[in-house]
Amino acid sequence: MSDLVEPKKVDIVYETDEPVLYEVVDGVAWVTMNRPTFNNAQNGQMTYALDDAFVRATNDDAVKCIVLAGNGKHFSAGHDIGTPGRDLHFEFEKRLMLPPHTNKPAAELLYTREQEQYLGLCRRWRDIPKPTIAMVQGACIAGGLMLAWVCDLIVASDDAFFQDPVNPLMGIPGVEYFAHAYELPPRVAKEFLLLGERMPAKRAYDFGMVNKVVPREELRAATEAWAKKLAGQGRLGNWLTKQAVNHVEELRGKRSAMDTVFHMHHFAHAQNDLVTGDSIGGVSGKSAASANKRDGGAA
Repeated sequence: MSDLVEPKKVDIVYETDEPVLYEVVDGVAWVTMNRPTFNNAQNGQMTYALDDAFVRATNDDAVKCIVLAGNGKHFSAGHDIGTPGRDLHFEFEKRLMLPPHTNKPAAELLYTREQEQYLGLCRRWRDIPKPTIAMVQGACIAGGLMLAWVCDLIVASDDAFFQDPVNPLMGIPGVEYFAHAYELPPRVAKEFLLLGERMPAKRAYDFGMVNKVVPREELRAATEAWAKKLAGQGRLGNWLTKQAVNHVEELRGKRSAMDTVFHMHHFAHAQNDLVTGDSIGGVSGKSAASANKRDGGAA
């Protein structure tokens, strides 16, 4: 007897055919998330478009540096949990030798999907052989953290903030790409996760999570200056330097720690399903946004 199930039929309405914009200027690829109506919430359409853009930039020898940006008021409000374009039950062509997810039962569906779309693709992007810069303005929440953290450098506007409210909202120990205790000191990482409160850019800078903080009106110019400098340096030297630091993180156990926490993450999803009938505990995009506003989060 097969343990596969019939894929769920859902209506998906994408508000744009271009969830990611791509432009190359003076050896710098500008990869821009383009769902400003929904604060660049990441659905599958956007995630795979990001992968396409990163592959394009990697394969173009004229590109020496990559900038990841978000169009509109906010860098990214995180994973899409409530827009008409939420495509949890839509099957995209896999990139990482993983099976389809939409025909899998119960917790296996989400576990299979997130192995690729969240954890796997983020690791893939972290290993891009060219320097990457995240240009962050406004909110960088939950899944937005994952996109910023895979980049080598982070330049933030002075009105930017960082937040992972997944534990207070859903009882889940942080997002799938669990870099919290590598980006922040352990006790600060606990505060960040347990309380789920926003961290202003200046405080993130003080802990070394952000490289530079500038006024919003100077964000593009400051990011562009660093990107052009990197683009003018030797390609191999940049790649080897990036690999050297990434290797030290692996020696400190980053990959194995992420693997362990990914399983805790999915145990929590399964618990939510058993207790509430919903893997994210009944939290909707609207209720999450309302909670963040009460806590001083994204407007």
